[in-house]
Amino acid sequence: MSGRKLAAFGLGAVLGFGALGPAQAGEADVVGALAVRDGEGIYRFHVSVAHGDTGWDHYADKWDVLAPDGSLLGTRILAHPHENEQPFTRSLGGVAIPAGVDRVTIRAHDMVHEYGGVEMTVEIKR
Repeated sequence: MSGRKLAAFGLGAVLGFGALGPAQAGEADVVGALAVRDGEGIYRFHVSVAHGDTGWDHYADKWDVLAPDGSLLGTRILAHPHENEQPFTRSLGGVAIPAGVDRVTIRAHDMVHEYGGVEMTVEIKR
């Protein structure tokens, strides 16, 4: 990736999801994140989420990129459940990171619990 700077933290896997009911699926956790610089102040994020998706009524439906002040910088909508792919990784490009921001927080959301799972901080390399 000539000329691109990378930052990766906590890339990992979560095991043992099996057949969980809606009350047992828990919150969506961010288990890995990678920020790739695509241009001046523009980044692509590759984020791994673990959640016991049980179908269309209870699945991880998005993840967000937040600035240190809590402002929303980007959201990746997840359009369907990932019952047989855990954890799963999806990407979001074109995220503008303001000057002076040296780290962002990634959080995941699910349809039942909303926010509250494990979040991850990613360092932004300029």
